[in-house]
Amino acid sequence: MTLFNIRTPLVAALALTTSALAVQAADLRFWTTEEQPERLARQQEMAKKFEEMSGNSVEVIPVTESELGTRATAAYAAGDLPDVIYHTLQYALPWAEAGILDSEAATEVVEELGEDTFAPGALEMAAFDGGVASVPVDGWTQMILYRKDLFEEAGLEPPTTYANVVAAIDKLSNPPEMYGFVAATKVDDNFMSQVLEHVFLANGISPVGPDGFKPLDEKKTVEALEFYKKIAEASPPGDLFWKQSREVYFAGDAAMIIWSPFILDELAGLRDSAPPTITDDPTSGELASKTGIVTNFAGPSNPDGAAWAEMNLFGITADAELDEAMDFVKFSMGDGYMSTLSIAPEGKFPIRRGTAEEPEKFADAWSKLDVGVDRKAPLADLYAPEMISEIVGGLDVAKRWGVEEGQLALASKMVNTQIINRLVREYIDGARSAEETVAMMNDELSKVQ
Repeated sequence: MTLFNIRTPLVAALALTTSALAVQAADLRFWTTEEQPERLARQQEMAKKFEEMSGNSVEVIPVTESELGTRATAAYAAGDLPDVIYHTLQYALPWAEAGILDSEAATEVVEELGEDTFAPGALEMAAFDGGVASVPVDGWTQMILYRKDLFEEAGLEPPTTYANVVAAIDKLSNPPEMYGFVAATKVDDNFMSQVLEHVFLANGISPVGPDGFKPLDEKKTVEALEFYKKIAEASPPGDLFWKQSREVYFAGDAAMIIWSPFILDELAGLRDSAPPTITDDPTSGELASKTGIVTNFAGPSNPDGAAWAEMNLFGITADAELDEAMDFVKFSMGDGYMSTLSIAPEGKFPIRRGTAEEPEKFADAWSKLDVGVDRKAPLADLYAPEMISEIVGGLDVAKRWGVEEGQLALASKMVNTQIINRLVREYIDGARSAEETVAMMNDELSKVQ
C-alpha cells in the first residue's frame, strides 16, 4: 500500500489516461484464411461497420490456409493469439481440446443468437463438451447434379438413393452419347476422397468410432462398393477427377455428376473460363434450368442418408478480449452476416437461416446475393426456389467422418493416405472381390495412427 501511495500525481494521471485509452480502443485482431484481395476487402468493410457500431476497431489479418495450424500453435505458446479466427472444421475440436479456443464463449454466442436459428447438422459437427468448440458460420454440401429434364421425360425419381441412381443409369446411360454418371476414379486426387466419403456416409459407413479405428461393416461397405462400381462403369474411361466431371456434364453428355456448389455460377454461364458447351452460347443458362440437385443421399442400409459438408467457423481464442470478441462474432452472424456470406455466396451457405422473429431472413437474403465472375446474378434468379431450399437444407443433415465420434483428426489421416481410393479403384478394375476389398481396407486402415 505504501508503494502505491508514493506514486507522483503525474504518474497516477498517466496511468489512468492509459487505462481509459485501452478501454476505448479495445482493438481486436481477426485472422482469416479468405486472403484473396476482393474477399479481404469485403471483410475489412464488415470490420469497419462493426467499428462504427461498437467503437471497437478490428484489424483483419490474412493467413494462408496451409500455415494456419502452425501459426495458431506458435501464437498460443507465445500468449499472442488473435481474438477471433475464421477457420475450417478440421481445427475446431483439436484447438478446443488444446486450449486454443474458448468454447464456453462460443457456446454463449450460439445460445444468445438462438440455437434453433442454426442448421442442426452444423451444430452437431461443432459440438464440444456440452456446447460448441467454435461458432459455425458458413458451409457447403456436396451435391449430386442431375439432368432433371431427362429424369422427368423418363419418369425417373430424383437420385436421392443408391437405387434411384442405378435405375437412372439403367435407363439413361448410352455412351458415348450419354454417360449415366461421371465418377471420380483418379486415386491421387482429393476429389475422389470427397466423393467416396459422401457415398460411404450415405450408407452409414465410417472407419472410426469413439475409441479410434472401427472396422468397416462388411455388408454396408460391400453395398457401397458395388454401387460405386456401377457408377464407375457408367462413366467415361480413364482417371477421372473434377475437371472431366464438369466438362462432360457441361457438354450435355452426362446424366449425373457429384460436385461442390462452386459449380453453380459456372453452370449458369457466368464464368468464361468454364462455360457450358451444351449450346453454342457459352453464357446461356439453359443447362442450369435443366439441372436438379440432391444434397442428402441415402444407401440401402441407411435410409436417413447423409450430406457430406465442409464448414467454416469463428473461433474465439483463449487470449481474446472476451466481450468485444463475442460482440464481433455476434455482429458477423447478425447485422454483418450478408457481408460475411457475400465473400463467395455459391460456396458459403448460411448456417444461420434467420432469427427467432424471421426464421428465413438470412437464407432469403443470401439467395439474392450476386454470384459469378465475368457476369453477376443472384442465385434466386438462376435457380428455382425448391433448388435454393435443397442447397441450404443440406446443412441440416451435414456429416463428416470422425466428427461426432471426436476422431476427425484420425479420420482425416485415413483419408489422406488414399488407402480407400486405391483399394476402391483396384476393386473397380477387377483386382479382387468386394468382400476381399473390405478386409484389405480394414487391415490397412487399422495401422493408421
